[in-house]
Amino acid sequence: MSSIIIGIIEEGLVYAILSFGIYITYSILDFPDLSVDGTYPLGAAVTAAMIAADMDPLITLPLAFLAGALAGIVTGLIHVKLRVRDLLSGIIVSTGLYSINLRIAGKSNLPIFSKDSIFSNSLVNSIFTGGLSIIAKMSILLVMVLILKLLLDAYLRTRSGYLLRAAGSNPRLVTALSKNVGFVKIVGLGLANGFAAFAGCVMAQKQGYFELSMGTGMMVIGLANVIIGTQLFGRLSFMKATTSVILGAIIYRACVAAAINAGMEAGDMKLITALLFLIILAIGNIRKERVRSLSAVGGHRDDIYKPGDAKKTFEGEGQDAQSQEHK
Repeated sequence: MSSIIIGIIEEGLVYAILSFGIYITYSILDFPDLSVDGTYPLGAAVTAAMIAADMDPLITLPLAFLAGALAGIVTGLIHVKLRVRDLLSGIIVSTGLYSINLRIAGKSNLPIFSKDSIFSNSLVNSIFTGGLSIIAKMSILLVMVLILKLLLDAYLRTRSGYLLRAAGSNPRLVTALSKNVGFVKIVGLGLANGFAAFAGCVMAQKQGYFELSMGTGMMVIGLANVIIGTQLFGRLSFMKATTSVILGAIIYRACVAAAINAGMEAGDMKLITALLFLIILAIGNIRKERVRSLSAVGGHRDDIYKPGDAKKTFEGEGQDAQSQEHK
């Protein structure tokens, strides 16, 4: 039982990194970015190719992030400079990355079982000995996710972070401040896809191989994590949105594990994800309809969740951001 729980937390933490990127595009920028399905395996392909060439696995982390960020910037440039719709921009980049990932890895499946990774090397093996070895991956992932969460929280409190929020919820404010909304979107897409590629890098090292189709459905999985977290914990004022995303990812993995243990096969995971995602959206829509009904008889609509509405997610901070920008 303990190994199952540890496995759920490990998988959830990896998907939490992916969900940081989805949170930026979906909740902040209101941008349906399907390029994530290509940048996630891009990070894994870069990682597997480098580790197979006997390079230090730690170096793969920033390089995978950079590769994903560059792909995200391309998505932004296609959308902003070529005036291609957001959804199509992501599809174009994701389609192109399929061939690029194959070129980088050299083949559709590249194993790295016998190589050192961030989870298995002389240092890690000397620290997590005996019975502690079972929590080695979980401990490393937990530290990594917390560091990334703190860095993202810190960035969102910077001037650039406030502009990023405004670009999704109030683009006129960005224009009024003589800032380029398109440039802000490009930066956000680069950052989001950097997180997606970083997650792919970590997953490749965790599972010990790169597989060309590993990015299929990553957008839906990340979106499910974000919506679960924001729906369940979004009303807790003391909890940051990034923390909600982490918890949402772990809960999602727990739901998938429960479905598999109930008799469904591992190959049904995509079906489980689709059904879970549909249920989440349906519950959210039912709740919004109920709030609208209450509003019609004198209720309030302050608690309606709107996808892409950064103002709700950062309710107090958004107002501070606008006042700071005007100053």
